Amino acid sequence: MKLRKTWFCGLLISLFMVSSCDISDDRANFHFITLNIIEAELPESFNLNETYEIKVTYLRPNGCSIFEGFDIRKDDLTTRTVVAVGSEFEDQGCTQATEEVQTFFNFICLYDETYTFRFYAGEEEDGTPIFIEYEVPVNQQADNR
Repeated sequence: MKLRKTWFCGLLISLFMVSSCDISDDRANFHFITLNIIEAELPESFNLNETYEIKVTYLRPNGCSIFEGFDIRKDDLTTRTVVAVGSEFEDQGCTQATEEVQTFFNFICLYDETYTFRFYAGEEEDGTPIFIEYEVPVNQQADNR
């Protein structure tokens, strides 16, 4: 039994070495991009200390792009700027079809003031960023004293 295990391990190591990438090629084959957000679904209001799933629809510009996550910046106490971040692979012969994709992030309401969300939607011709803005009020809790 020990001989079979050793032989099998040797085979796996050999296969791994044969299928490994060429590590002498140290140039990056991708770069990070911003993905334009076209829509977000937020509730009409928040309740303090509750978690909400915020659905976001973004444009995937081509078949070489993949979604990596969100960069969410806290601009002040209750203002958030949300940017969808992706990777775009180079030299892949990708399709050029644009696709709408929906994903989400979780948000916890921590403050009792109205929240403003600014979703990055692209740029004007002069490079000025475009944002889609949503305001979500926070329900005031009754004082149970």
